[in-house]
Amino acid sequence: MPPGRGIRAPDALTRSMRNSALTGRDLAAALIVVVLWGVNFVVMKFALRDFTPLQLGAARYVFAVLPLALFIRPPKVPWKWVVLYGLFQGVGQFGFLFLALKVGMTAALASVLLQTQVFFTALFGFVLLHERASRPLQAGMLLAALGLSCFALNYVNPDAAGVNTSATTVLGLLLTLSAAAMWSMSNIVARRVQQVAGDYSPPAFVVWSSSVAVLPFVALSGLFDAEAVRWQWTEARGSSWLAVAYLGWVATIVGYSLWTGLLKRHPANRVAPFSLGVPLVGLAAGMLVLGEVITPWQWAGTALVVAALGCVMLGGLLRRS
Repeated sequence: MPPGRGIRAPDALTRSMRNSALTGRDLAAALIVVVLWGVNFVVMKFALRDFTPLQLGAARYVFAVLPLALFIRPPKVPWKWVVLYGLFQGVGQFGFLFLALKVGMTAALASVLLQTQVFFTALFGFVLLHERASRPLQAGMLLAALGLSCFALNYVNPDAAGVNTSATTVLGLLLTLSAAAMWSMSNIVARRVQQVAGDYSPPAFVVWSSSVAVLPFVALSGLFDAEAVRWQWTEARGSSWLAVAYLGWVATIVGYSLWTGLLKRHPANRVAPFSLGVPLVGLAAGMLVLGEVITPWQWAGTALVVAALGCVMLGGLLRRS
């Protein structure tokens, strides 16, 4: 799309948002999101004991929609944006992520790799919204690319016996990166929503966009889940249902309402770097709760990805100081 076609000129609200600094309330919201989403990956692992990835996707969003949709009115947003956000953030991001965790990705490393959404957001923001990448962001993207190379090298010669002892696979890696790309597209949709409908309710937007994901997950489960496991959710343990409730109500409604609210008030490339803390919480939770193992190559990749995120966030702060 050529610059200027189909995109409204920034109004006074948008210009003031671009120049506004993050308040203490914004920083508190970002910290809450970091903790909720960092623990989120371990919770997913628990839920996947009794649900297939597609069943978990459907269950997560049923919980996210009910009972709140009975009390919250639809957002004052064109429905195409509600549908797009639900498809990218719901079916896309978590469909890929749940599959990755099932076929070969640890909770600890998923929490790291999913944060590459920062760099996908920058790429898609440049292509779709014509947002320019700053020099710190460009340096961060280079570090992130080196980090992903380290993750790839982990599969060249895992260990002397030729066995991957880290419980991850190439397919798990690719699916997790696909989930990160889908998350970044939902960030872009949230930014476009702010441009076309600045006065909207983030919780209402999240609840009603969550309803979009339910039917696709149910349909995909009917098509691809083996007949023998289609009804295994009826025998799920209470702890697995509690995990689904956390994913639907806490991680989705609370987490994404706060996240979307931040994106409503600030540019995507200013909000996205705050996910720097998510992999730190996720790494600690995966290793302490699940006893997950991380190989030397994966530690190197993790360090580079976290350094890349730090470069983007701290570099931007230094440029503004």
